Amino acid sequence: MTDTPPPSMPPAKPPPKSPPKSHGRKSVRPSLKPRQLMDSHPMLAHAWTAQVITLFPEAFPGVLGLSLTGKAMQEGRWQLDTIPLRDFGIGKHRNVDDTPAGGGAGMVLRPDVVGAAVEAARARIHRAAPILYLSPRGRRFDQSMARDLATRPGVTLLCGRFEGLDERVIEHYGITEVSLGDFVLTGGELAAQALLDATVRLLPGVLGNADSTEEESFSNGLLEHPQYTRPAQWNGHDIPAVLMSGHHGEIAKWRRARSEEITRARRPDLWATYEDTP
Repeated sequence: MTDTPPPSMPPAKPPPKSPPKSHGRKSVRPSLKPRQLMDSHPMLAHAWTAQVITLFPEAFPGVLGLSLTGKAMQEGRWQLDTIPLRDFGIGKHRNVDDTPAGGGAGMVLRPDVVGAAVEAARARIHRAAPILYLSPRGRRFDQSMARDLATRPGVTLLCGRFEGLDERVIEHYGITEVSLGDFVLTGGELAAQALLDATVRLLPGVLGNADSTEEESFSNGLLEHPQYTRPAQWNGHDIPAVLMSGHHGEIAKWRRARSEEITRARRPDLWATYEDTP
């Protein structure tokens, strides 16, 4: 009787490859669209909400999706809700503007279009959130306004384009006009991002060191004092000796004196207000 050779075994399968490190993680990228526009996830119930009504939703979050503001968005400390104005346009071509009444150059955003967008936006945000229109004729945005916005449940921002917005929309909704300064941009998107960056960084937990907001420019009506770090000497320039002394009282006095000196020289308007403050 002959021995029957055992059946040959199938070759062993290689072990499965481990998933890449990024598998299953959520990320915030400059090109990120608001999550609620990509899937059915509801808006976060308690997160500070920034709504932006714009002709260019693809411009957001932009730089807001990076660094501390991007991390805070990923952690759910705030959320971004962009409302594309073109979605509310009129007719086959979704027109959003028309010629100025009384004549003149350029085009004006239509009240029926913008009004419909505002109604849609306000239906999904707390009514205590203010509506702001980014406009060169508005009130100058400053640190006190950023602090106030950070205490609200959120904000609805309206980005202007062309020659501006029909005045009736501003009057009907009680919209506050806000400007970054005495200059004109092609639209309100860049201004909206700057306003949001200044506000979001003041939300609880966004900055790692809460004391940072207490000593920076405008927190006490003055510009910030100079800052230094290692190395102690660089290109023949030394860190001021008082900052290396370890004497916290003297350091505080030096910083206040330099803040006052810089503010008096560079921003006499701020200095005048500071002097008048009791």
